[in-house]
Amino acid sequence: MAIPVILDCDPGHDDVFAIWLAAAHPAIDLRAITTVGGNGQLEFTTANARIACTVAGIDGVPIAAGAAQPIAGVLRPADWIHGANALGGPVLPEPTVGVDQRPALTLIRDVVEASAEPVTIVATGPLTNIGLMARDHPEVLSRVERVVWMGGSTTRGNVTPYAEFNAWTDPESIALVLDSGVDFTMVGLNISHQALITPEVRERIGAIGTRTAAFGKELLEFFCSTYEVAEKMPDGPLHDPITIALLADPSVATTVRSHLEVELHGTVTRGATSVDLIDILGKEHNATIAMDLDVDRFWALIEEAVAALD
Repeated sequence: MAIPVILDCDPGHDDVFAIWLAAAHPAIDLRAITTVGGNGQLEFTTANARIACTVAGIDGVPIAAGAAQPIAGVLRPADWIHGANALGGPVLPEPTVGVDQRPALTLIRDVVEASAEPVTIVATGPLTNIGLMARDHPEVLSRVERVVWMGGSTTRGNVTPYAEFNAWTDPESIALVLDSGVDFTMVGLNISHQALITPEVRERIGAIGTRTAAFGKELLEFFCSTYEVAEKMPDGPLHDPITIALLADPSVATTVRSHLEVELHGTVTRGATSVDLIDILGKEHNATIAMDLDVDRFWALIEEAVAALD
């Protein structure tokens, strides 16, 4: 049976590939897409989710806008990586896929309550929507099978030396979700930096020859160009689709159980994720942590998904 999934995202170049993989893989039943301010302002991330579906011929999946700002503070989008509209590079088509008029939290609630099977939430942006659900509607989150989140790291950051962007943007929401007790998986920079978008990968995507593939190749070229400037990485990492890949094919990555916390108050460490891989604290394991990626299998899943779409 396909896994019922709500994809909560902030498109973003890599989120687009997460949407495509979720829509195309037979092991995933994509029930809804919700958006959050993150890689770009909410107006852009919502438009970009619609564009991702328009380009790939994905319809029938409701898209709803969620939180524009993190729970605490003001959103500072990742425009140095994703561009001013959060989807820099290609000429963006006018989306033909509409927006559901329900707020994101209402759509999430409706999907969860209508499903005969427990729904999994995959979050590829800041956890604001899910944090608000944990804070304001814990009865809904208690019915969720698990939350799989792209964010954090067992090692380095990418906005500060310690904090990854999604975690840095809204650490309060991470704490709320962890405190809720929901089954939680973290897919951090430690694994996503193994999914490098090499020139060979970009050529293979482009060679598929479809409209979706051509658009995707343009996204990847722009993404790699900004990563080269910002982080001296000419082959940028395709972070977000690892969350969907891990659900669709658990053999794509190794995982461990560990204790996970997030720093809320440190002057230089706010947003850092503390993963106790050696159990030095002796605390209860409250999260599954993705560790090592089968890189060839991952890219095969991406290529298969892009080839299956328009």
